[in-house]
Parts: sequence; C-alpha cells; structure tokens
Amino acid sequence: MTRKVKIGNVTIGGNKPLVLIAGPCVIESEETTLAIAERIKKIADKISIPFIFKSSYDKANRTSIKSYRGPGLKKGLAILKKVKDELGLPVLTDVHGVSEVEEAAKVVDALQIPAFLCRQTDLILAASKTKKPVNVKKGQFLAPQDARNIIEKIESAGNRNILITERGTSFGYNNLVVDMTAFPILAGFGCPVVFDVTHSLQKPSGEGSFSGGKAEYISPLASAATAMGIDGIFMEVHPEPARALSDSKTVLKLDMLEELLLRLKKIDAIAKTGG
Repeated sequence: MTRKVKIGNVTIGGNKPLVLIAGPCVIESEETTLAIAERIKKIADKISIPFIFKSSYDKANRTSIKSYRGPGLKKGLAILKKVKDELGLPVLTDVHGVSEVEEAAKVVDALQIPAFLCRQTDLILAASKTKKPVNVKKGQFLAPQDARNIIEKIESAGNRNILITERGTSFGYNNLVVDMTAFPILAGFGCPVVFDVTHSLQKPSGEGSFSGGKAEYISPLASAATAMGIDGIFMEVHPEPARALSDSKTVLKLDMLEELLLRLKKIDAIAKTGG
C-alpha cells in the first residue's frame, strides 16, 4: 500500500479512492480556465471523486518555437490563484526552472516536475525544499526502477510528500507505449502512483511541428491502469479539443469526462476493495 499524501483538501494514496488530476494542458485565458475548472468540479462533486486542478502557466518544452506556451509565470499564477480561491480547489502546476519554484509554491498546493526534467537535481531539490507535495513525471526514457533515485533526491531534502506519474515510454520514433507492470513497480517505492493517460497517448513530434496522438484510446488505457490499483488518474481535458492550444490530439473532450469517470470509479472500487 502506498503512503498517503495530502494536496489541499484531497488525500491521495493509502488505498484511498481514485483521485482525478485534470484541466487544460496550458492556461489559454482566465475565462476559459475558470470555466473548465468549474465544469470539472461540478462533475467531480456529482459523482464524488476527489479532484485536483492542473494547468500550466508555461509549456517550456513545446515542439516548435511557433507553439503557444502560455501566459507566463506572473499572469498564470494569478489565474491559478483565482481557481483556488473562487472554486476552493487544490491546484497543481509544473515548474521548469529553479527560479520559478519559490513564486509558484506561494500559490499552488503541489509542484510538478515535467518528464523531460525528471533527472534535473537542482530543480527537484528546489521543489522539495518548499515542503509542498511534489509530483514527478517519470521521463519517457526511464525504466520504472529508476524512479527510486528521484524519490531519494526528494527525500534527501526532508520531503516525503511525493507522487510518481507514469506517462508512457518511448517506443521507437514518434511513439509511446505503456507498460502496465510499471504501476506495481512504482507502487513498491511507497509513493502514490498516478497515470497520465492523455500524455501517454501522444505521438511526440508526430505531426512535424507539433505532437500527434491517439485520444480514442483514453478510455481503455485509463481503465486498464485503474484496474492495476493506481492512486490517481491524470488527464487533460478541453471543451473543444480541436481548438486547444496545446496537445489538441490527445486531450479528452469535456463532454466525455463524466461517463469515463463513472467507469473508472467502478473499476477502482473492484481493484481496491474487491467490489
């Protein structure tokens, strides 16, 4: 059983019910972000699933220099603070450099280390020293066993509030695959395990100047991972995926969220309690 980690008013791990971490990939505007957060909250409240809002103020790892990155640190954090204050939601966002960590930690409830930066020791230690929960995306280039070293880095700073997120493994060029054995391996380190289903369905740089993806497989892949007893499901959602300014090929259409969560909730109950 993984340890419990508290993020705002949500507890994840320790065989607790599945937690939803969701939101648009990147902050597009204040109005859009608040509207999406409010709608997800209504769905989560309706079916009693714990919900942590996630969105990024900056996507520093976009494929092309022409790609939209977000509103930036100051404006983005102000929008995330509104989500937190007006909707009463715990908020998670990613940080890309040591200089961002202190400011982000003043606003959000948890800090996320992006997959491409999961071995950047200075960034990991800076995030860990805030004592905020740290969610680390396991890089596409890492075996699940390698997550032990990341966990040790965070714990060396006196922080045990750690989540590890699986988001697919590189499988040749422009493709990812999810190894389901990764979930029990990661859980064996004692930290809550999250599955980022939408990023796992990316085809990195598959469209040349942006990433492609296979959003039609969100439901079966999320179902399979939930059956493995994961602690949280991470997905990016948008009311109009084709118009999303980041990851348009893999985000879940918001209209499909409630049906999927009802399915996952049933599977989670069986996986954790035998039904």
